[in-house]
Amino acid sequence: MLTAYLARTNQLLQNPGASTALYATPDLTSWINQARGQLAGETECVRFLGTLTTQIGVRNYNFSSINLGSGNGLAGVINARQMLYAVASGYQWIRPRPWSWYWLFKLNNPVPQQGAPEVWSQFSQGGSGQGSITGIGTGTMSSGSFYLDPPPGLVYSLLIDCSCYPSALAADTDVEAIPYLFTDAIPYFAAYLALMSAQTSIRMEYAQKMFDLYKMFVDRANQASAPNVTKRLYERQSSPTTINKLGIASKEGQG
Repeated sequence: MLTAYLARTNQLLQNPGASTALYATPDLTSWINQARGQLAGETECVRFLGTLTTQIGVRNYNFSSINLGSGNGLAGVINARQMLYAVASGYQWIRPRPWSWYWLFKLNNPVPQQGAPEVWSQFSQGGSGQGSITGIGTGTMSSGSFYLDPPPGLVYSLLIDCSCYPSALAADTDVEAIPYLFTDAIPYFAAYLALMSAQTSIRMEYAQKMFDLYKMFVDRANQASAPNVTKRLYERQSSPTTINKLGIASKEGQG
């Protein structure tokens, strides 16, 4: 997949042959991986059901403790979306709450009673700190975390709906975790970063056009990935034609 990304990005940049290359392949690879990470965070298109084993009496857990398996092209977790815990032959939902609510109504308790998890809340933002998306390193600690309440009275197995970021592509054989059609948008973001690096007015103008095309392809992928029969069940951007269909398109210059 990396070879295809490089070829398409070079086409968009109209990069000459190797003897007069405007952008070095290592730089393009870095921009491609940066684009992949940004797209994964923006669209939450890289999803995985991770698992985590709790500890008795322990409320807080880092995203880095979530098991994502191996060989699937995932580097780490950006955020946790939903949680269940295993009970009997199935699962039980754990209610999500905002941190301010959790702080006041759950953490504000001098004598917490242990039990099965009922509520969870994300505390710190950030990825799980694993792997590298740029090929240089994550550059940050494993800062993402969440809290449970009540503190687990037993060892529970959590099933967590995770939004993830992909592993960096260093070779064409590396697994691409970003799904099609979202992959079509990546070369446009990489070309945008490349043109911005030139820092000349004409190329920066082209860079904005590439970014606009990137957004268009992301919007199209978002729309295509939501089945018609369940469109309202997915957190997707509205169709760009929806406002016009409703007859409420805004007009510039009107107060």
